Amino acid sequence: MAGDIFSEEQRSYVMSRVGSKNTKPELIVRSYLHGLGFRFKIHEKKLPGRPDVVLPKHRCVVFVNGCFWHRHKGCPRATMPSTRVDFWQSKFERNIARDQKNLSLLKKAKWKVCLVWECEIDKTSRRTKKLLELANEIVQPFDI
Repeated sequence: MAGDIFSEEQRSYVMSRVGSKNTKPELIVRSYLHGLGFRFKIHEKKLPGRPDVVLPKHRCVVFVNGCFWHRHKGCPRATMPSTRVDFWQSKFERNIARDQKNLSLLKKAKWKVCLVWECEIDKTSRRTKKLLELANEIVQPFDI
């Protein structure tokens, strides 16, 4: 297994421990929105893709996407692992297709969809601007 410090079994275990809920970027977004007075639900199972933040009053959902897993175009974090490339390529293609399907279903159901990428809020210098843009986007009227 050249190029990886772990065996295939160890790598599988490590990757299985990567959380998908309540990540640091999600907590940053939720804390900011809550501080501005927004009230929301999290991980709503009834909506496609289980959005990270659901703001029913504004009919808006927010996905806080990890750049690696959701393949943020042009982002240095959206790297391709050097081992098992076919597996990863297939995995990423499925993730992208699922994201697009969920986005389409939400829009069809007349939900406004906002995306926040992990790299947009990782550094304080970028965070404030992006989160202010998000808050403004949430309150904008939604063209149906």
